[in-house]
Amino acid sequence: MGVYRDILSIIEDKGAAFFVLIDPDRSKEEDYLALADFCQNDGADAVLVGSSILISHTFEKVIKDLKKVLEIPVIIFPGNTMQISKDADAILFLSLISGRNPNHLFGDHVLAAPAIKAIGLEPISTGYMLIESGKTSSVEFMSNTKPIPSDKPEIAKAHALAAEYMGMKLIYLEAGSGAEYPIPDSFISEIRDYITLPIVVGGGIRRPETASKKVESGASIVVIGSLFEKLGGNKLIKEFAQAIHYKKGK
Repeated sequence: MGVYRDILSIIEDKGAAFFVLIDPDRSKEEDYLALADFCQNDGADAVLVGSSILISHTFEKVIKDLKKVLEIPVIIFPGNTMQISKDADAILFLSLISGRNPNHLFGDHVLAAPAIKAIGLEPISTGYMLIESGKTSSVEFMSNTKPIPSDKPEIAKAHALAAEYMGMKLIYLEAGSGAEYPIPDSFISEIRDYITLPIVVGGGIRRPETASKKVESGASIVVIGSLFEKLGGNKLIKEFAQAIHYKKGK
């Protein structure tokens, strides 16, 4: 599959990949276009688009606008089954494996799968885990699931291994938008040593050096979202890219 294959190549070539998340509910057109310009020119490897709620009704427009200006992939990071678009390059086919809500484990997927197939959108099967981060996240509230305690990596390890055995392609560790603190480095390291799948880490990462630590601990993809929403298009994109792409000369 094209986008997933390209992601693996980026991880191999650069050491890790850097994704920027754009939430249509939080971004004005001039802001997300300015951010996209920085993403394209300063080292981001892909842009994720998605929202926990989606109240703005601009989802399709945001994706179309981004596709006009970006050469890097635009990937849907869906908060619900309404967040599907033929104009995107791929979609993270998320299963919220840290919870026991059947709709988010498999139920919503049955509804979304035929639509994804019909429009030819590439699905990237992803085991999605909420990790406790000091505050209640939108995803936690909307999904009615409890996050895994950040001092219980053994629970996350077992979930991640089960996802790998079930054939998923990515493991996504989510602290949540605006998390009080990011996922601990030791937590990531223990999972990295236990599975072979690429690990995505997001939430609460506010400094390039923090992102670098996540990569050193075993993250293959680092996602930054709300930080750039607050600051708009800015030079921090380049600093994060340099911190995440640890292989020199890439």
